[in-house]
Amino acid sequence: MNDHQAASHDVPVSAQQRIDTSQPHTARIWNYWLGGRDNYEVDRAAGDQIRQLHPGIGDYARADRLFLGRAVRHLAGDLGIRQFLDIGTGLPTADNTHEVAQRVAPDARIVYVDNDPLVLAHARALLTSTPEGRTDYLDEDLRNVDAILEHAGKTLDFGKPVALMLLGVVIFVGDDEDPGHLVRRLMDRLPSGSHLVLSHTITSPSMPDVDEAVRFWNEHGTPKLTQRTPEAVTRFFDGLELLEPGVVSCSRWRPEAADGPEPEEVAMFGGVARKP
Repeated sequence: MNDHQAASHDVPVSAQQRIDTSQPHTARIWNYWLGGRDNYEVDRAAGDQIRQLHPGIGDYARADRLFLGRAVRHLAGDLGIRQFLDIGTGLPTADNTHEVAQRVAPDARIVYVDNDPLVLAHARALLTSTPEGRTDYLDEDLRNVDAILEHAGKTLDFGKPVALMLLGVVIFVGDDEDPGHLVRRLMDRLPSGSHLVLSHTITSPSMPDVDEAVRFWNEHGTPKLTQRTPEAVTRFFDGLELLEPGVVSCSRWRPEAADGPEPEEVAMFGGVARKP
């Protein structure tokens, strides 16, 4: 089996035609770092080069995934949230949002949103559900807020709290596009008691190799990334009630006892906040 076949088995023709294998793509590199198979040689080569520039980069992908699991378990288990709108889903891997949520609450409903054709090709893996719950998938861009909410409203009840998941996706919206406004527009349409779960790669003087890795990516990969400081990431939660411990390294957001001593800080920060 050649490289292209390995990454595109059972891919619908329309989605396959949109998949560009000539350039590395962040979702596929993320998949490679997580040990997945849905990537191409161009992605693996770029992923290895980025890892040479910043050896800890693969830890971000794992930290972000573990953060997702801890946040969803807390929302579904401790706070009783039964609806999740996951935008910027990425390629299916272990412990997707619906799997984590429905293990805790079988009646949970999840709508996934992504505009990557390879994610679309594998969306059927995200559409499995418990009989009591439901999952849906929308091929749409984060910027198209009205279209997302209109479609999601067919599965989710916006009269009840919703957890808005924006993990590693706002980084693809440049400052000139006012990403804070996009997040506010989404949260404005959700009722009191809804929550925002957001993670974002940061820039920090203590992590110069991260900046070098991002520079390499923006020269060679797609889509382009916009790094932000921890303070700028925190501003996405303005007007909301941040849950403890606030916006921190994803590895340090409520780590579990099984995680061992305090985890190393990674340049992927995240937080969870409640809409009053």
